[in-house]
Amino acid sequence: MKGSWQDTLNLGSKLSIKKIWNIAKTLSSFYVSKWKGTPSHWGLPFSISIEPTTACNLRCPECPSGLRAFTRPTGLLQEDLYKKIVDELADYLVYLILYFQGEPYLHPKFFELVEYASKKNIYTATSTNAHYLHEKNAIKTVESGLDRLIISIDGTTQDTYEAYRIGGNLEKVIKGTETLLNVRSRLKSKKPYTIFQFLVVAPNEHQIEEVKQLAKNLGVDKVAFKTAQIYDYEQGSPLLPQQQQYSRYKKQADGTFQIKNKLLNECWKMWHSCVVTWDGKVVPCCFDKDATHQLGNLASEDFEKIWLSESYQNFRQSLLRSRSEIDICKNCTEGTKVWA
Repeated sequence: MKGSWQDTLNLGSKLSIKKIWNIAKTLSSFYVSKWKGTPSHWGLPFSISIEPTTACNLRCPECPSGLRAFTRPTGLLQEDLYKKIVDELADYLVYLILYFQGEPYLHPKFFELVEYASKKNIYTATSTNAHYLHEKNAIKTVESGLDRLIISIDGTTQDTYEAYRIGGNLEKVIKGTETLLNVRSRLKSKKPYTIFQFLVVAPNEHQIEEVKQLAKNLGVDKVAFKTAQIYDYEQGSPLLPQQQQYSRYKKQADGTFQIKNKLLNECWKMWHSCVVTWDGKVVPCCFDKDATHQLGNLASEDFEKIWLSESYQNFRQSLLRSRSEIDICKNCTEGTKVWA
């Protein structure tokens, strides 16, 4: 795909001897843990997600931000807390995702957050609904050093787009993408690597080929088709697509649905990454949207202490023992994206 080799080289440029050694220790500890059936960890995460804000301008039906349905507090990431986290992990961190829930561009210092990590040679990425990519923000996006920008575009016509992105305006998304790519070209920058992410649901699955063509026309670098997570999937959902390669669930003989993939008693994410909420809570992964499995809080604790703590090791042990018994794992599946 267009520019993919440049993006790969850019990611590789973030590596150092110390980071490579940390990756090796993390990999080896994961495989030893699988073999032994008990958790060991000799490294630190080389990829984390930090949540800038839980605020969002849209009301997507399978999203806690969109539904305004969080049970945890909502708010904005404070700059001093963010810098503390980045400073602690800068020598080990390769990939930083500035996104969990909410719309990152609503954070008033979003570009400063990106720039701080970029200057520490960390690959930065975010995901946006692209409603705030006007000229000024497009310039700031490029100048911040952001390495990857994922743009959610779930339809090629307004009616299909807003069937899921409730309250959204497709024209703004397309215009914002054009503006960003024009600014990137004008500033002679190869970053951010720009991806259209298309969440495949029943109302839009007929537009898969159309979004590929739209991306090509605009000069978007890549298209990713993402399968939708449905909260109450057992009895089916009007959002489930007919094309099975784009569904996480399959219909059973009795008419109910279940996740396609087996829940193996392992999880690579528990060894190489984690998620940090806007107020510093460390949670296992992006499936823990309400932070019900809080493993520590960086507002009052050091990261390494949390990462190697008894509570974290106990959680890893529970995955190795029986992943199907953990609530956030029951609706988890691997391979949620198909690259075009």
